[in-house]
Amino acid sequence: METKITENRFEEFEKYNVLSDKDVFTKIWTEPRRVFRFINDTRYEKYFYLLLFLAGVVRAFERASSKNMGDHSSLFSIVFGCVIIGGALGWISYYIYAALISWSGKWLNGVGNTSSIFRMMAYAMIPSILGLSFLFLQIAVYGVDYFTDFAGYLETNIVANIVFWISFIISILLSLTTLVFMVIGLSEVQKFSIGKAVLNLILPVLIIVVPIVLVASIAMVF
Repeated sequence: METKITENRFEEFEKYNVLSDKDVFTKIWTEPRRVFRFINDTRYEKYFYLLLFLAGVVRAFERASSKNMGDHSSLFSIVFGCVIIGGALGWISYYIYAALISWSGKWLNGVGNTSSIFRMMAYAMIPSILGLSFLFLQIAVYGVDYFTDFAGYLETNIVANIVFWISFIISILLSLTTLVFMVIGLSEVQKFSIGKAVLNLILPVLIIVVPIVLVASIAMVF
């Protein structure tokens, strides 16, 4: 009887405590499914809020770059706004997305709630968060020009061109890795196949985008 209890305790230990904090952040690159299963089963949240803050910063810088904010704002105001305001509030969009994934996932018989999906998303963002180092490298090289349409600047500066393309390729690879982590993590949280997880990630976008496109199309007709 005592042996049986010991075996059960060992199984529980083996199931939930095989990963250290270091393991979570290193083995996620080689064993993402195992890591996301551990995060979901144990509700692991070490550095959760820091990751959310940095994910918000990533989102803010992406928006600043896509909107060419350097055309009408100083470098200091852009960086300050992205780090402080983006870090403080950027997580809200991820939370809304997690809620929509949870809601639409129920149509596919998913079992994850908003909190578990939101937690998974924070750790799935690790590759994109690492991409901040390359973003800051580009800001150091280009200054405020990074937040403008600076194609002409690249054409006249070979070093800047090399830095840009190396950083750009690495950033794309890190973004794709984040997407892969998101799919694998969601499949663990929702208990989905990879195909269903991909569909679950797309559904919230369709739910929001399609009605907007329809309304805009109708408005243009009339």
